[in-house]
Amino acid sequence: MIRHEDIWRAIDALAAENGLSASGLAKRAGLDATTFNRSKRAASLPGGGAKPRWPSTESIAKILGATGTSMESFTALVTGQAREPARAPASTPSRRIPLIGFAQAGAAGYFDDAGYPVGGSWDEIALPEIPDPNAYAVEITGDSMEPVYRDGDVVIASPAAPVRRGDRVVVRLASGEVMAKELARQTARRVELASLNPAHPVRSVDVGEVGWMHRIVWASQ
Repeated sequence: MIRHEDIWRAIDALAAENGLSASGLAKRAGLDATTFNRSKRAASLPGGGAKPRWPSTESIAKILGATGTSMESFTALVTGQAREPARAPASTPSRRIPLIGFAQAGAAGYFDDAGYPVGGSWDEIALPEIPDPNAYAVEITGDSMEPVYRDGDVVIASPAAPVRRGDRVVVRLASGEVMAKELARQTARRVELASLNPAHPVRSVDVGEVGWMHRIVWASQ
């Protein structure tokens, strides 16, 4: 039986595969940007409680068309089954991108002050071409970004990509801590960083504590 939460998890995962937020996926498909917002996934009932809302078949068809995803691949995201990795066309350019784990990323010597990868201690991974020459890959650790990013998934962050509210980002704090989060809110004084896993609380930090913040533009699944 297909569950409500499985469908929404699959939509979030499809967005992440394409380097998009749920809102970005909706916009790419020609839908209203709020179509897949979390507030749209349940309807409040009189007297309290909530009734699950299901995405329409039309909206699912549009996001599959916009991302070139087959129904079989989307079904695999819904059920959690393993999928054969998509084969890029022979003409698709690729390059080797520096790769690091979050545990290493907080140590000195891997990034310069601007957050660009430096030094010769990085591993490398071959992935589709990313326009930013300073893009780098990080391997996810832990469960704070489930169900979209799971332990062992690889994400690519781009220092050149503009960061907006709702984007998934790699953030380094002045303390040296590096994490993957969603930019929930940013003011002149504070930055709020949310986990996709509700078991993890929102982190609110002073703007001065943020060393750099780079948008995630691609993720493996």
